[in-house]
Amino acid sequence: MPSVAVKLYSVLFKLLLKHRLQSRIQSPSSDPFGVVSRPEESVAPANPTFLDGVATKDIHIDPFTSLSVRILLPEAALSPPDLPDADKFARTRTTPRDTGDNAVPDSLQHSLGNQKDHGTSTKNRVSQRNSFGSSTNGDHHNRSLSNDLNSSYSAVGFSGNLDSLNLRSTVPTNIGSSSSHGLLYQGYSPMIEKGRKLPVMVQFHGGGWVSGSADSVANDFFCRRMVKLLDVVVLAVGYRLAPESKYPAAFDDGVKVLNWLAKQANLAECSKSMGTGNKRAAGVNSEFKKSEMHRHIVDTFGAQMVEPWLAAHADLTRCILLGVSCGANIADYVARKAVEAGKLMDPVKVVAQVLMYPFFMGSVPTHSEIRLANSYFYDKAMCLLAWKLFLPEEEFSMDHPAANPLLTDRGPPLKLIPPTLTVVAEHDWMRDRAIAYSEELRKVNVDAPVYDYKDAVHEFATLDMLLKAPQAQACAEDIAIWVKKYISLRGHEFSY
Repeated sequence: MPSVAVKLYSVLFKLLLKHRLQSRIQSPSSDPFGVVSRPEESVAPANPTFLDGVATKDIHIDPFTSLSVRILLPEAALSPPDLPDADKFARTRTTPRDTGDNAVPDSLQHSLGNQKDHGTSTKNRVSQRNSFGSSTNGDHHNRSLSNDLNSSYSAVGFSGNLDSLNLRSTVPTNIGSSSSHGLLYQGYSPMIEKGRKLPVMVQFHGGGWVSGSADSVANDFFCRRMVKLLDVVVLAVGYRLAPESKYPAAFDDGVKVLNWLAKQANLAECSKSMGTGNKRAAGVNSEFKKSEMHRHIVDTFGAQMVEPWLAAHADLTRCILLGVSCGANIADYVARKAVEAGKLMDPVKVVAQVLMYPFFMGSVPTHSEIRLANSYFYDKAMCLLAWKLFLPEEEFSMDHPAANPLLTDRGPPLKLIPPTLTVVAEHDWMRDRAIAYSEELRKVNVDAPVYDYKDAVHEFATLDMLLKAPQAQACAEDIAIWVKKYISLRGHEFSY
């Protein structure tokens, strides 16, 4: 059985949630753009420096709604593609400018090798640049530093311009972390042909359609955990919430994110074809000038269109969907739409999905829906209230396609659904329907295992109070082991 602390917290949680739901029913607010977070949510601010090994940024991706995504990038993505190591770099820097205002920042040296000293002074800051390397301020100090670095790299055989690397130093506000490298990474440049490409996980948070957010403290913590376990780029989706935005707003937002990813990949490929040149052929100045000209065209045409982190490091042919509670309903819908779209979604390919205690319901109750109707945190009465806020009044039904996964007319044949891992909890009243859906997938030879956790409650691996519990950590590790079967490159599959 759950601990006494979990039981007490569940009682308080349900009282607060019931009050919030009822207040939204009595005085529903209208917002033409929708809302993606609530005032009561504790927010984790985005931090583009690699504190704790993960950098984050928030992007608003739809001009007509408040749809946004939080990108979480692991520090492992910064492995230099094909550059000289730090020792060679240090040996070539023998000019008197090794010390003083124009010294190479320590955090920049770390990004090019394994330098351990993080004591970068504020004097050594390099001006931040946009995604394609054009300087935001052109002071003489930064120009001389760039020239020094470029001349040093020419000495070791790198004939490109160091500006194209987009590695920039900054001093983090919180320097107490032992893993803080003080590195602010701008990302993509069409001048660099190679880079470490990582799979992409698109994550949909929970909250019963009416609460939760992509940038909440709890969701940020969970996404960071998945980044570190899987070594992937995570996109946490801030979809629109009810009652301001009813069905199908949240589902449409999920599909928009996948379409946006496909657009980003095509724009990055376009800018790459326009901005590459033969940088390694020493002395071929004409090629380098041609590359610089292409780079200027890309700067003018697409500097604000291409998302640099994704262009540099996202392998969209290995895309995983992960949904938590009602987010699992969105993930399953998006997976179906991706199957229907087929090649229209290229190069995005959904290779697997993870449904964590999905928010499924139906008009014919299952055994668990009867036995556990008054379960912890999200009981049946509370969930019905949430569904009434989410579904339009004229469409309200427990057999709505968004609620019941066992309907036969929900989309493409089940055999086309990507491999699906389902996580359920022993004390979750919605567990039986999720298990039944997984069984239907297995009948048509889809890899669809079920991980059933004993003494667990709904959202046991993602709820703020339970995130640091051993069971939550074990669940994340189990998910990572299964997902790695589908995102590992051929010849590097994991066996267990």
